[in-house]
Amino acid sequence: MRIKLDENLPVRAAQRLRDMGHDVETVLEEGLGGQGDETVWQAAQSEARFLITQDLDFSDMRQFAPGTHHGILLVRLSDLEQPRIAEFLDAWFSMGQVDSWAGAFVVASSRKVRAVRP
Repeated sequence: MRIKLDENLPVRAAQRLRDMGHDVETVLEEGLGGQGDETVWQAAQSEARFLITQDLDFSDMRQFAPGTHHGILLVRLSDLEQPRIAEFLDAWFSMGQVDSWAGAFVVASSRKVRAVRP
């Protein structure tokens, strides 16, 4: 999967996803850190990448309707769970459902993953 990792996720998460065989680019590696959401969104879309973010500005499924983009994973973890975010990404991406996430709006927490597909 082609992935864009937002700046609000740890860089080590990018390496773990790469180790799983994904093509991952990060907002920080591309020099987009501190840029607005629209810039990050356009970069992900123009590169046909699945965006992984914790930014609630991407949480409106009406604005980011499934099938109108390359996919979004909105990570919803508590402050106490933040240090384990790379582990959660490992688990979510090992579930075998990732291939069906293309174009989907996915919300993941420590308890469940919900995907709304096109």
